[in-house]
Amino acid sequence: MPYSSEWLLQLLQRFLKNSAKIQQIHALLITDDHLLNKPQAPSNPKWISSLLYNALIRAYLSFNRPCSTLILYTQMLAHRTKPNAHTFPSIIKSATISSPLLGKLIHAHAVKIGVVSDPFVLTSFVSFYAELRELGNARKVFDEITDPCIVAFNSLLDAFVKNGDMGSAVLKFRSMKKRDVVSWTSIVHGFWWNGRFLEAIGFFEMMMMNREVKPNEATYVSVLSSCANLAAEGVLCRGKEIHAYIIRNEGELSAFIGTALVDFYGKMGLLGSARTVFNQMKNRELCAWNAMISSLSSNGRGREALELFASMKVEGIRPNEVTFVAILTACARGKLVESGLELFRSMSNDFLIVPIAEHYVCMVDLLAKAGLLREATEFIESMPFQPDASVLGALLNACNIHGATELGNEVGRRLLVMQPRHCGRYVTLASINARAEKWSRAAVIRRVMADARIQKAPAYSRVDPMQNLVPMSSS
Repeated sequence: MPYSSEWLLQLLQRFLKNSAKIQQIHALLITDDHLLNKPQAPSNPKWISSLLYNALIRAYLSFNRPCSTLILYTQMLAHRTKPNAHTFPSIIKSATISSPLLGKLIHAHAVKIGVVSDPFVLTSFVSFYAELRELGNARKVFDEITDPCIVAFNSLLDAFVKNGDMGSAVLKFRSMKKRDVVSWTSIVHGFWWNGRFLEAIGFFEMMMMNREVKPNEATYVSVLSSCANLAAEGVLCRGKEIHAYIIRNEGELSAFIGTALVDFYGKMGLLGSARTVFNQMKNRELCAWNAMISSLSSNGRGREALELFASMKVEGIRPNEVTFVAILTACARGKLVESGLELFRSMSNDFLIVPIAEHYVCMVDLLAKAGLLREATEFIESMPFQPDASVLGALLNACNIHGATELGNEVGRRLLVMQPRHCGRYVTLASINARAEKWSRAAVIRRVMADARIQKAPAYSRVDPMQNLVPMSSS
């Protein structure tokens, strides 16, 4: 005896987070023809097939299978089951992840069947266009919402942020009658995302003084990342204040907050503090290991970075592309040639990771800094793609350090073709020739640079921008 559609719908809703169960129920729905639109059958009410499809679509999206949800959507249409307002939020999220072009077709279909009056559907499309960085379309959809909720406002803030329009984002934020932690975090994250680190910290301070909401994990990560990327004397003190606030109010460090703190202390040169935070983390995910290895690498502790990399593998943590960039950089800075070559080979042999441009830059830097310029040149020639400016730039800098004049001139000429307006390339090339006392060639390079009106970036001094920020509350 076949199962009823209503009973299977209840099972779907009960096991919505269980991938294996959902697939079993899905199989039953197919074999018993429950997904066919048969409104004439008494056991199959008119609305049931839409509910079944919606439940399946939500379930597969929660399992991070956006393509499966889009296939279900096409099957829904093929079986003449009409989507409703509950269908589109999940479908548009799937399209955002896997097929932006299809997302626009889905928008057109939503308009055609008349569900775009629903504010939740419209909010989903605001988020969709925000991800596509199509600010104009995001604003048009937002303006169609009669009474936008806070989620709609937050989606529009995200659209402004991703398009770099922080002025409009702040204006819209200030116009909101109600704001939640997502609203505040969107602005803090937006300033960080757009490289405006001091403003990110300042807005976080406003959030703390306002006391409307309590920061969440994303807020802390954005403000700590801003501190880590800001070269100002007072930033270390501010980062420590944020760390103290987290300890008082959050207790145990999450994987992402802990990683942000490790990165912050590492970039400040406080390896002891970075290591303390790393050791205190109970849930050390790969990102935390990567941050600690990068911290050791950037502070000239290459051998310690290699030891930590070995410990990571012993604990069963599998490295990724970012890990190898960090560890190869450590080898390059420590001139650990044999270790670097062995690690580069292990990427593909042991971990099936295909090297990308950043890994090749590290290897060229490693060989070149060790004075192995011929090996570095041969390595570049063996690359599976044409070297870009970052690869050749590493070789040019090494030629300057080791006085390889002829090779430096050859590499320099190639770089000037790629980057004719890059002042640093001209300066380095002139320096290589001046060191070799080839004054006429150095003068020609300087003259070409002057004729093209390419100026060296001037040095400057500044007042510490952190001194104007208000100290954080102790609560």
